[in-house]
Amino acid sequence: MHFKNVVRLAKIAALAAAASMTVGCSWLESLEIDPTRDWTANRLYSEARSAMSDGDWALAKDYYTKLEARYPFGSYAQQAQIDLAYVYFKDDDAPGAVQQLDRFLRAYPNHPNSDYALYLKAIATLNEREGWLASVTRQDLADRDAQAARDAFDIFKELAARFPESRYAPEARRRMHELVLAQARHQISTARYYFVRKAYVAAINRAKVVLSDFQMTPQRDEALELIADSYHALGLFDLENDIRRVIELNKPAGKK
Repeated sequence: MHFKNVVRLAKIAALAAAASMTVGCSWLESLEIDPTRDWTANRLYSEARSAMSDGDWALAKDYYTKLEARYPFGSYAQQAQIDLAYVYFKDDDAPGAVQQLDRFLRAYPNHPNSDYALYLKAIATLNEREGWLASVTRQDLADRDAQAARDAFDIFKELAARFPESRYAPEARRRMHELVLAQARHQISTARYYFVRKAYVAAINRAKVVLSDFQMTPQRDEALELIADSYHALGLFDLENDIRRVIELNKPAGKK
């Protein structure tokens, strides 16, 4: 056989051997054994809880997901759905948490932990980073997205109505009150913004929202003043005088 042909065959053989080794390694890797494959539901749940306690959100997600997939009808799987939502929330994925909780609440509307699921869903809707039993937030909710605030209010309201004796019900009612005040502050702040920029009609419209939707809040009086001042700026003095009379009628007795 010609020497060049021998060299060529040797190169081909070497490449084939290298390729077979690569394929063999890939094949062996695909057969890598999952260390959790023989774990019981109790073991998976315990390890997931431990990972969650350690703040290892990726590992906790992995264990909870495997628990749901392998033991979908057990009590551990039900609790895993709630815990997984909490993990999503703590891992800065509030939308994922809400989606997970919606799935849980649809599947188990009367679950003993439905009250907590609603509470966590409301908190995640506001996208707040808080613990299991957080107190009323100190963040000014007036700066929050208005739709998110309304959605969260409705969820807290459902919680308080469906589970009035729940440990989360008092917190839900406090949050509802805070959200109402926050939205009133938001509306009056927007009205002031328009007034300062001489957009008086827009200021009036925003202030009227306070009167119609948040008339029991402290922002009501400021809304009336803003409306009166806007009418004055527009030269609508009869309307201004009407509002001034309402302001006088609303003043506490003895106050000038």
